[in-house]
Amino acid sequence: MPQSRWGQVSQSLKSTVGQNNFKTWIEPLKLNSLEDGVAHFEVPTNFFGNWVSRNFSDTIVKHMSRDGLEVRRLEFRVPSARSGAAAAPASADAPAKEAASQGAGRPAAAAGAGSDTSNGSHDDDQPGATLDERFTFDSFVVGKPNQLAYTAARRVSEGGPLTFNPLFLYGGSGLGKTHLMHAIAWALKENCPEKKVVYLSSDQFMYRFVRALREDGMHEFKEAFRSVDVLMVDDVQFFAGKNSTQEEFFHTFNALSDQGKQIVISADRAPHDIKKIEDRIASRLASGLVVDLHPTDYELRLGILQQKADFYRSHYGNLEIGKHVLEFLAHRITGNVRTLEGALTRIFAFGNLVGREVTLDMVQECLADLLRASERKLTIEEIQRRVCEHYNVRISDMNGPKRHRTIARPRQVAMFLAKGLTSRSLPEIGRRFGNRDHTTVLYAVRKIEEMIQTDSTLADDIEMLKRMLEA
Repeated sequence: MPQSRWGQVSQSLKSTVGQNNFKTWIEPLKLNSLEDGVAHFEVPTNFFGNWVSRNFSDTIVKHMSRDGLEVRRLEFRVPSARSGAAAAPASADAPAKEAASQGAGRPAAAAGAGSDTSNGSHDDDQPGATLDERFTFDSFVVGKPNQLAYTAARRVSEGGPLTFNPLFLYGGSGLGKTHLMHAIAWALKENCPEKKVVYLSSDQFMYRFVRALREDGMHEFKEAFRSVDVLMVDDVQFFAGKNSTQEEFFHTFNALSDQGKQIVISADRAPHDIKKIEDRIASRLASGLVVDLHPTDYELRLGILQQKADFYRSHYGNLEIGKHVLEFLAHRITGNVRTLEGALTRIFAFGNLVGREVTLDMVQECLADLLRASERKLTIEEIQRRVCEHYNVRISDMNGPKRHRTIARPRQVAMFLAKGLTSRSLPEIGRRFGNRDHTTVLYAVRKIEEMIQTDSTLADDIEMLKRMLEA
């Protein structure tokens, strides 16, 4: 009965996940039983089960529910005849949130007082969300773009006297904000077990606030959130435009701050850049230490790939990935960390399933879609716009005849970046800068190359502009 119903569901999945994904990941699944909202599947290998759990669990649960099956969670198990022993199931709570990193093997726990740290469950009445066992300081790869954020997070995790309050972390998607938030909570639980630490997303805060209003439970809501020692709220940009939630968050923030309690906040942009959020809230968020997590550079991407490759080798077999392959990926995939790690995961899955050696040809075949997407052509116009924004000059001045230093230096920087980040020839670059001669471009490039050897401010400016343009 379960397998026949699963046959119907799996066919409906084919149009959602695509023919290739269906053949590789969905078709081999065998539904053994469905009990108490848990669907138990047989899978060929533990690696296979973990992959499906991370990448397709939400979709599978959604399709099974549409077909009238009451499913909340999936479990994957390798038949004992294949594994030689009863294998531990790989489970996927629905809805699952794809992790951006792998870390030390530690049980998931609710980030609130009284939470059960032994099995990952937590009372729904507790304000905290579940912490991810993989998001620890040990598994966080540190580089120049995230050094300050990491150091500040470490300081907060010591649980000592407040150095800065709040700590506000911001940056684009997949740069490590959530990882650092979870890492702080894990470390505080170890260093200061007596402290009540609550981590949750802005959506979860809003959900609990709305439920308290609906069920006449505002007193309990206020007591739960204002009695914590450390409050951590992720992605506060989603408070924008939600006036009642903003009001309650503002009062919670003030109450905790007045008690000398630590607050840690994250968002995808700086406090005063969040649209439709009240000025008084933005000012409070900006009153502590505001730290920007910059886009990854080559060295950081390579470090992340090396750590991830070591993790896979230790958990899923001895498939080797050469240093030249990791360097190729770090050069070619310059998006966020999730994209980078997803690429490596796909390579390991492909190599394990088909038994092929990991070569550059194999990688290019396996990641053809990702590599095509990463080939976005950076234009000279984009470089000019970004440089003008940074130096607060107009593009018309940059491309015009003005030669005084406040215009000439940004023009030279833009020419230098155009030469290094695009495939355009010197004459082509010159034409885009007001029909200047190619010798002018060559002079600008050499001038900037000389200056960055002695001018650290200019070198930092160019490094930051490169990161922004390559992000």
